[in-house]
Amino acid sequence: MVAKKAFGGYTISFKGCDDSAESIFGSSPITPSEMTKKIWAFVKKNKLSNK
Repeated sequence: MVAKKAFGGYTISFKGCDDSAESIFGSSPITPSEMTKKIWAFVKKNKLSNK
């Protein structure tokens, strides 16, 4: 079976990352939109995305 290409052309691999969710998001509650912003900031900072 051939894997489908990710929608939008991005693939993200967290393989080998040792960071916890708390280190990415912090310990206080956040909104879903803030969570998305922090995930993308982490991905870009660590160069985890491929287009």
